Amino acid sequence: MTNLETLIQELCPDGVEFVKLGECCTFKRGTTITAKNAIAGDVPVLAGGQKPAYYHNVSNRAGETIVVAGSGAYAGYVSYWTIPVFLSDSFSVQPDNRLVVKFVYYFLKNIQQKIFATKKGSGVPHVHGSSIAKFEIPLPPIEVQTEIVRILDKFTSLEAELEAELEAELDCRKRQYEYYRDKLLSFENVGGQEVEWKKMSEVFDMRNGYTPSKAKAEYWEGGTIPWFRMEDIRENGRILSDSIQHITMEGVKKGKLFPTNSFILATTATIGEHALVIVDSLANQQFTNLTVRKSLSDRLLVRFVFHYMFIVDEWCKKNINVSGFASVDMNKFKKLEFPIPSLEEQHRIVSILDRFESLTTSLQSGLPAEIAARRQQYEHYRDKLLTFKRKGAA
Repeated sequence: MTNLETLIQELCPDGVEFVKLGECCTFKRGTTITAKNAIAGDVPVLAGGQKPAYYHNVSNRAGETIVVAGSGAYAGYVSYWTIPVFLSDSFSVQPDNRLVVKFVYYFLKNIQQKIFATKKGSGVPHVHGSSIAKFEIPLPPIEVQTEIVRILDKFTSLEAELEAELEAELDCRKRQYEYYRDKLLSFENVGGQEVEWKKMSEVFDMRNGYTPSKAKAEYWEGGTIPWFRMEDIRENGRILSDSIQHITMEGVKKGKLFPTNSFILATTATIGEHALVIVDSLANQQFTNLTVRKSLSDRLLVRFVFHYMFIVDEWCKKNINVSGFASVDMNKFKKLEFPIPSLEEQHRIVSILDRFESLTTSLQSGLPAEIAARRQQYEHYRDKLLTFKRKGAA
């Protein structure tokens, strides 16, 4: 029998009382402040997000504090703080002496989805303390609460350590790939083999992406042609065969699509991101499409170009026009030199880098699943620990 089971058996064998949170906790709203009015300091200002909105030089809460975000996309998000904080568009939950503060925090995290479900407002959603006050919380003896907090603290720490280890392993693989990529693609030593260098404008046909008019339904409704945005790279990686949004042929200027096995490169906004697109498609105006010229298509491997585009990405980030809207200096870009080593050398480079990329990709795809499994296990255990028999129930 565990220590917790022993405590429950000794102190509350017949169950525990349940009370509404409003009967055992004080809900107190924060104080309105804006970033403009904040004075530089190290006190986190907690508004409607998951993280501090900015920092201030004074606090309005100290000690153990349970905070619930008041509005916005993360309205209802529950967090726990042990340092002085300043609550703005949020409110605190302070339990009375029948409850351990962190026990209440773990209980609220356990019903996080129910709290999110209390959001109100058609525009900016809000969560109110009066809604959360209606939820019932069990009142086990303080000794039992303390033991549950100790167990969940340990479990939380172990979960955080595991996530950190997994992420560190992924970071190590990424850096390993980048090291070999940069070394192989520097062409400082290719065993005496000659490498031809050509300007980007000589290697690629370049076209700008665009957004068909949203006012014309016929450009969008029933569309089947992939139309790529940065969200597609974030969601589906750097080799794209389909998009989140689609357009119709009516929305394609002069009926000309970006051809299969061409590249999209972000040259405005989130600069220096690229993807290989393996389907006829279009992209929005954030991207420049690069298609290897026909005269060079038999001298350049698609996968070699894919790997070298990471070098181009880094160049783009360092060569930006900042007047007005940030964008790559396209005049310089067109003059940037691109290497054309022998096909034999390209095959060698691709075989090495593909192996490293495969290791990184497998880790990257498996990491979220592994973390999700661990979190699910943790949440199941937390739910079990926070479930009590109601006193007097049959």
